Amino acid sequence: MDRIPEPELMDEVEQARAYAAADFSEPHQAFVEHFRQRFADYNPKQVLDLGCGPADISIRFARAYPQCTLTGVDGAAAMLALGRDAVSAGGLQSRVELIQVYLPGSLPKAGSFDTVISNSLLHHLAEPMVLWDTLKANASEQAVVFIMDLLRPDSQAAAHELVERYASDETEVLKHDFFYSLLAAYRLEEADVQLRQAGLVNHLQVELVSDRHFIVWGRLY
Repeated sequence: MDRIPEPELMDEVEQARAYAAADFSEPHQAFVEHFRQRFADYNPKQVLDLGCGPADISIRFARAYPQCTLTGVDGAAAMLALGRDAVSAGGLQSRVELIQVYLPGSLPKAGSFDTVISNSLLHHLAEPMVLWDTLKANASEQAVVFIMDLLRPDSQAAAHELVERYASDETEVLKHDFFYSLLAAYRLEEADVQLRQAGLVNHLQVELVSDRHFIVWGRLY
């Protein structure tokens, strides 16, 4: 099945609220655990979260690594408003900062981040190289990188099956967005091509971690 792009921003208030209210505890906690397993004994200090949305992963990551500070970046004002509320509710205002930037816009503290993470941003981008170029522009010399995103299934029928398996109890808005995000996602071989184009293929590796997720991880040298 060919990729079908979707809008880059999730900036409708109803859409943002549905996403923030959904139960992503399993994949979001899995994100943190996958990171911990692949970077055992590593202690991040300055973390950049690209496409942070309503900041659930930002918050989980900050709690998992209490010595770090984290900058979350997203282009959607509606998502960031919910994220800032969640950060405040969690008492993490001193360690987690959320800023609105439409990538590939410039970010504060460029080149200082020893850790760059991102969840489900890649499939939203009209030009996937924006993610990899932003990563290179903002990471420090030996930064740790951990990207997680959806995997495009073989057919629309398979996408519908995944929606029913994992989001049958969610709102129609969320099920709609999940389905079209699956259609917009990349395959493993496409991610490999992107890494080659970005000059990162010798530093980062692509790994399948579930029936709907893959990760790209490694260190920049």
